[in-house]
Order: sequence, then C-alpha cells, then structure tokens
Amino acid sequence: MSITYHVCKYTPVELLTALGGECALLDEAPDAFDLSDQVAHPNLCGFGKSVIQAVMAGHVKEVVLVNCCDTIRRTYDILKEFGNLDFLYLLDLLHGKSGCSVDHAKHQLMDLAEAYGKYKGTQFDKNAFFAAFAPTTPRTDPHIAVIGAKMGTHLFSLVEETMPLPVENLTCASNRSVVAPEDQAEFETLMEAYARQLLGQLPCMRMTDNTARKQLFHAPGLEGVVYHTLQFCDYYGFEYAGLRDHLSVPLLKIESDGTTQSREQLRTRLDAFAEGFATQKGATTMDKHGYFAGIDSGSATTDVVILDQEKNIVAKVILPTGAGASNGAQRALEQALQQAGLTEKDLTATVTTGYGRGVIQTGDKSVTEITCHAKGAHFLNPAIRSVIDIGGQDSKAIKVEPDGSVSNFVMNDKCAAGTGRFLEMMARTLEISLEDISTIGLKWKEEITISSMCTVFADSEVVSLVAQNKALPDIVHGLNQSVATRAAALFRRIGGAHPCMMTGGVSRNKGVVGAIEEKIGQPLYIHPDAQLCGALGAALFALEMP
Repeated sequence: MSITYHVCKYTPVELLTALGGECALLDEAPDAFDLSDQVAHPNLCGFGKSVIQAVMAGHVKEVVLVNCCDTIRRTYDILKEFGNLDFLYLLDLLHGKSGCSVDHAKHQLMDLAEAYGKYKGTQFDKNAFFAAFAPTTPRTDPHIAVIGAKMGTHLFSLVEETMPLPVENLTCASNRSVVAPEDQAEFETLMEAYARQLLGQLPCMRMTDNTARKQLFHAPGLEGVVYHTLQFCDYYGFEYAGLRDHLSVPLLKIESDGTTQSREQLRTRLDAFAEGFATQKGATTMDKHGYFAGIDSGSATTDVVILDQEKNIVAKVILPTGAGASNGAQRALEQALQQAGLTEKDLTATVTTGYGRGVIQTGDKSVTEITCHAKGAHFLNPAIRSVIDIGGQDSKAIKVEPDGSVSNFVMNDKCAAGTGRFLEMMARTLEISLEDISTIGLKWKEEITISSMCTVFADSEVVSLVAQNKALPDIVHGLNQSVATRAAALFRRIGGAHPCMMTGGVSRNKGVVGAIEEKIGQPLYIHPDAQLCGALGAALFALEMP
C-alpha cells in the first residue's frame, strides 16, 4: 500500500485512514536540494524544498498539504506541475476556529473525502475513523521539550543523543492533539464536529489566536527548551524573540536549513546546552596527584595546556591543526609533554574540547569549547561575567556565572564572516600578514563600511575597494569594524555583562579588540593566555574528574 504523506498537524489523518489510507509524517531531511533546486526558486525555504526533494526523488507518490504558509502554497504549485504524483491535495483551512472557519473546514473535509475516496476506490468507514484517534498524554516527568518549526528525524535524534533528560518533540507537526468528536449520524454533521476538533487543538503559529501555545512552555516537569527555527521562517522567529524574555527554564535556539548538513555544527550548541544541566561536582583537587592535560582542537590551531595538581601551568602549546584533528592533537600534546619534561604515562587525566574533540583518541572525556572557555576565563579572572570568543571557524558570546558556569551563549551562523578565517582570507586578498592586519588598521583616516555578510562577497567588496585606490589602513579598519559589529551583536544577544574577556586567536588583533571595545562601550580584558582559554578550561575539567 502506498503511503499518504503529510507535513502539518492540521492534516485530517483520521479521515484519510477511514478512507483506506496509510498516513505518515514526511519528516526526512535530504543531504542537499539538488533535485528541488531544478524546479523551485532558490529562495524557497528549506521546509518546502525538503518536501519537493522527497517527491522528485520518486519515493513519495501521495501528498496531502495544508495551506499553512506561502511556502506550502508554492510547494503545491510546483508539485502539481512537476511532481508526477498519484495523489496531491491542498487543504485550504482558515487561520481561526470561529463558526465561519469551522464551516469552511467542514466543506474542505468533505471535498477531500470525495477526492481521496475516488482515488482509493473506497467508502468512508466510521469505525475506522474513530479508531484512528490516538489519545495524547502530556508528560510530567523531568524532560526537555523541542518546540518551534518542524524538525526532521535526523536532527531530533541528535537532540535526544545529546540531552541528559528525556526529550519530547513538540514542534509544529508533532504536537498533534486532536480529540475524537461525538458520533453523528450524518456524515456532514460528523465532519463539522471533526473540523471543530481539528481547528481547536493546541494551535501552531499559523493560527490567528495562538495564546494557548503557552501550555507548551508551562508543562509540569519541563526543565529546558530547545527552540528550532528554519532559516527565513518568520512565524517561529517571532515567537522565539518573545519567548526568550519570559521563559523561566533554560532556552536554546537552533536553526537549520532543512538538510542534514547543519547536524554536526549544531552538535556543539546542543552539547554546551546539555552541559549546563549537569552539575559539575567533580572530585576535590586536594588529594589529586599527577598532571592534567587539556586539548583544544580548533579549525585553525590545536592548543594544549598541562596543569600540575596545584593548578600551575607547566606547559602550553599552540600549533596549526593541519589536515587531521587527531594528528594535530597528538603533535601538540607530544610537544607540550616534552616542554614539561613528562610522558603520557605521567598524565592523570586528559579532557578534549573544540571541533575536533570527537575524533581525538587520547582524551578521557570531552567538553564543549563553550563550557571550557567559560571555565578558563573564570580561572584567569574570577570577576569575568562575559566572554567573546573569536576563533578560526566561529565566533561566540558566553555569559558566565560567578562560579564559572555558563548561563547563556550564542554562536554565529554557518558563515565564516566575523571569524579568524574571515580575517585570514582578507589578509591573503590584501597580500599582507595576519600580524600586519592586526596593526595596519589602527592608522585609518577614512571610515569605510564592509557591508557584505558573506565572506566570499566581502572578498569581492575588498577587491573593489583596492581597485578604487582606497588606502590599505582604511580597508583594514573597515574589516575590523565588520568583525566587531558581529561580535558586539552576539554580546548584546546574551545580555552581556561586564567585565568581559576576549579569548581566541583574534584576541591578539589590536584593531578588532579596539573596535569591539568601542561598540560595547567598555574595555575588554585580554589575558596573555587568552588564546589558550579553551585548553586551560579543559585541563581544569581534567583535574576535577572523579
């Protein structure tokens, strides 16, 4: 039997089942949109593209859509033209639950029943209709809820893997709560009652009155919320903006594009969020003996710090990561051990962090760089309440509690703009060194704005400025301002508090540091070991391991 796929909680799956259908939520995520991009506009959101991709791949032959937004309406048009489907239907439901909305929905359901029954060659089975209703029982045990826009199975499984508590999927298509209507003799009156139940369930953001969604945020046992949005989805972007100021439990926003490609990048954010739930008890360090290593495997450099039992730094190394994270970590560790006059057997514990932490075999435990940077910053200066970390691949702002734990954090998007890699690429374009780009911009005279958000476009903009014979210090100053603007925005998003410490390799760039200080209105604390903050935090966690 062919499966009838849907993507919306308002899809009348009980009606389709009563007409002989087998229904399933289409929640797969493709690796890329190579097929959908052939027939859809490139700016169509990932939600619609994922549906088109599945259909164009040939394994989806029946689809029922609900006109929840412009994307779905355009998706329907594209599938009607190019989908080669056996059955395609767009259910037109109004965005309310008033009498007019119910009456309109009733007629839509009856029209769908006629079309689907004709396609299947079946008659409406009332017993099958009522048997299809699945009662929902809200959980009350300690759990984490995923809320927001529809999330594919691949991403939800990642959330489940990383969270320390059970996870409930309450995204738009998965929090269905349709209650069976009272039995009615006539099909039309039954569909009217059914329409009222469909429209009266816990609302999604398409509904005019969605105040009842507060039930999602105040559920008994709720310990935290992972809020998922799709790129360019205004509905859930607006909800998140209002929610973050009123929610009493920890909140993490993640954004995806509808493909599997964002999975590993989001893992760091999810891991850091999960670490906030874990009590960092650790063993006391009074009776700990030996040496403790922290390895920070970043995209540009691999940093190693070795501490003794008194928390003294006995070795510190910064090396280029190179082609392989594991090999880079081994080289850096060997050099650090040689510097300290130690061997690996002298290490009591090793903790890894950074993007390469998952592939390093040396470590006893891995901790996200977000948590490690907060811990390292707190160790270097216990007064620090915020951290701005700009590394080779990403930039982040971290709000630090008095005990050194993380209370909030944000990261840049997948684009490399505003990172060390961005500055490295611009230096190459300008044919200067990274050391030069750190100081040349301090001699600027003309204010130049680098407006492009994308690194590639920014590169083209810089080439254009060179062609206009703009002075090199002015161009570099514009680049510094561009990086600072993004860093300051992240700082404000976390409700950044002072004093603020800057970590990562870009902390050595005087031009960027000065530009950030200007934008946040306070001086940044720059420690000589700021670039080693992640590795230092990892070493401290190694020292605290039981």
